[in-house]
Amino acid sequence: MKYLFDRTFALLGLLVLSPLLLVTALLIHILMPHEPVFFCQERVGKDGRLFRIVKFRTMKDEAAGSPVTVAGDARVTPPGAWLRRYKLDELPELWNVLVGDMSFVGPRPDVPGYADTLTGDDREILRLRPGITGPASLKYRNEEDLLATVEDPQRYNDEILFPDKVRINRYYLHHPSFLMDVKMILATVFDFHFEYGGEMI
Repeated sequence: MKYLFDRTFALLGLLVLSPLLLVTALLIHILMPHEPVFFCQERVGKDGRLFRIVKFRTMKDEAAGSPVTVAGDARVTPPGAWLRRYKLDELPELWNVLVGDMSFVGPRPDVPGYADTLTGDDREILRLRPGITGPASLKYRNEEDLLATVEDPQRYNDEILFPDKVRINRYYLHHPSFLMDVKMILATVFDFHFEYGGEMI
């Protein structure tokens, strides 16, 4: 059911949102004329298979500097900050869902450097198809603001956030629920919180 849901609604989403996608692409091209409209990067997908994620560009040079982004990051352009605030930069990922690289709900796809650190039972989350949203994404929906408050964002991400996301995603793997997936999608769109696995996300 999830496989059919993903592909059906990814196609519908691309069709319905095509005017918004086109306008956003044109604005990026006008406001960032020297940068490509889309940002494509290699990520780790289901069973460790690599794929190229597609997002709207929000930075001057997303390949440079730390892989961790904090609020106020100098690399983020003014239009990029607006796109990130409303998650519009992730709309092109509907294409990744349509072709089967991603799902609507699942762990956010990591770059190879992070996925390679998974050991033991933690590696089981690679059995999941990565998602546009998911329980860990919802819990840390304000991640960039959180990282901006700590002294060493990279270390805090590596030692606190990443392990907690792995824990949450392992819980998600062992407690599959299509209705919960729908609830997570709605929570992402309408920005509400609810209890999941004994904690608020």
